[in-house]
Amino acid sequence: MTTQSVPVPVPELQIEFCGEWHPVSPYRPFTIGREGDLAVDDNPFLHRRLLEIHAFEGLWLLSNIGSRLAVTVSDADGHLQSWLAPGGRLPLVFGLTTIVFSAGATTYELSVHVSVPLFAQTQPALQQSDGTTTIGAVTMTDTQRLLIIALAEPMLRRDGTGISEIPTNHDAAQRLGWVITRFNRKLDNVCDKLDRIGVPGLRGGPRSYATNRRVRLVEYAITSHLVSKADLILLDQPHE
Repeated sequence: MTTQSVPVPVPELQIEFCGEWHPVSPYRPFTIGREGDLAVDDNPFLHRRLLEIHAFEGLWLLSNIGSRLAVTVSDADGHLQSWLAPGGRLPLVFGLTTIVFSAGATTYELSVHVSVPLFAQTQPALQQSDGTTTIGAVTMTDTQRLLIIALAEPMLRRDGTGISEIPTNHDAAQRLGWVITRFNRKLDNVCDKLDRIGVPGLRGGPRSYATNRRVRLVEYAITSHLVSKADLILLDQPHE
């Protein structure tokens, strides 16, 4: 006698992107990319199918099915963060998960909502009284935070999830009123600080480091809540 397996039920899952909601069926994989069930953009630097979400034994799994682009995944509070490389897979256990990825100079953010989360993170963010911000084991100075805010400004200004263009080093330096040499030096310092505490993607070969570090820096700063929309006012205040 043959016993037929019964699918294990999973909680309801929906994806929000640019104000639109996309329910995901537990009976077939849901793909995200330039094409697929959720076509985020016709960006030629973006994979036709970058991400896949599917149900497996009562869990929702997120898989990076691309070949080049990594994806940043974090909980709603930015306390837990994963860098999902091509071929990687992880379970979606939070009620709200933020997914950020970049293709060229364009960054995309979407959120995944699970009706019954399997895990909740309640640890509060660590705030200092001297104006600095500590995330993990790193503390940023005021000027280092200004640099990050200038690079993340387009993502911080838009409402909800969506698409943003990351400014070039030259444009961000102009926004701050800095010469480009000062900006590049401080960007080196910020990336070195984060690299020392284990943030991936900020160092590499000479070519990839110069091209991609500001993209990865913005992804990390947004998903870890190192900067927020409330910090934008700092860009318009007088500073040395």
